[in-house]
Amino acid sequence: MEYVRLGNTGMKVSRLCLGTMTYGRITERWKWALNEEESRPFIKKALELGINFFDTADIYSFGTSEEVLGNALKDFARRDEVVIATKVFIPMSSDPNDGGLSRKHIMSSIDSSLRRLRTDYVDLYQIHRWDYNTPIEETMEALHDIVKSGKARYIGASSMFAWQLAKANYTADLHGWTRFVSMQPHYNLLYREEEREMIPFCLDQKIGIIPWSPLARGLLTGRRTRERDETLRAKTDDFGKTLYNSDTDFEIVARLSEIADLRGLPNAQIALAWMLAKPGITSPIIGASKPGHLEDAVASLNVKLSEDEITRLEELYLPHPVLGHS
Repeated sequence: MEYVRLGNTGMKVSRLCLGTMTYGRITERWKWALNEEESRPFIKKALELGINFFDTADIYSFGTSEEVLGNALKDFARRDEVVIATKVFIPMSSDPNDGGLSRKHIMSSIDSSLRRLRTDYVDLYQIHRWDYNTPIEETMEALHDIVKSGKARYIGASSMFAWQLAKANYTADLHGWTRFVSMQPHYNLLYREEEREMIPFCLDQKIGIIPWSPLARGLLTGRRTRERDETLRAKTDDFGKTLYNSDTDFEIVARLSEIADLRGLPNAQIALAWMLAKPGITSPIIGASKPGHLEDAVASLNVKLSEDEITRLEELYLPHPVLGHS
């Protein structure tokens, strides 16, 4: 395993981050989730492979994902050896104050997340989306106070416009508050709009980039086609269906499969190797729900693509509307 600094901080994270949205309990929204007994072996295996970076969110299985991760890390690792990231924003109930980025919700949510994760602090506390209804000054001061209280070591953001991230960190600088040190954007071979503004901005500002959905909800593995959704998640993930469905998406997957076949490697290794070679990418957030997923991901660290292979992977891409910010 390789380890790199998260943005301009001194904290080192593994080159791959295990995302735990798959782990928790089955709900109407997460029909494809694995329960705790099914999830624990993947977290244990990730640790054995050298992954020290784990990403979750309060909303995943309505808190159960945090509970599963917290229990597993308590049993399988020492707290100081792992980097735990979680998120806040998406409503957890119908209560009008149980969502968003108000001071009230942030302060309540961090305590709830810490209780579920069975820890005194998280290493990275992230805003899941931009809150158009709360002044950014209120949000940034609340996050700063959480860091100063010791409940979070760093703060990060996810899926927003570059001007919003710039505004947030400018606001923090103006008041001497804690800045966002990382961005979690939607980024993969099928969706590269973040290359226009967000990624260049993060490179300039030395902000760590930890992309979500690097395998495009599994579409880049090549096991799905427009006519055949193989997995339960693919069949029931309504949000995922809004992200990838164009003819060009499937053409890129076919091109990826051609290169993978020539290499004698799984599609996932080629797709992740492409991403890991891009400037500024710190640690793609990978999912694992079947045997071999983690091993494939880790093996991608040793795959080096030629300039010609990269060109062939990228040349079919067409501009997309902004996806994943809501």
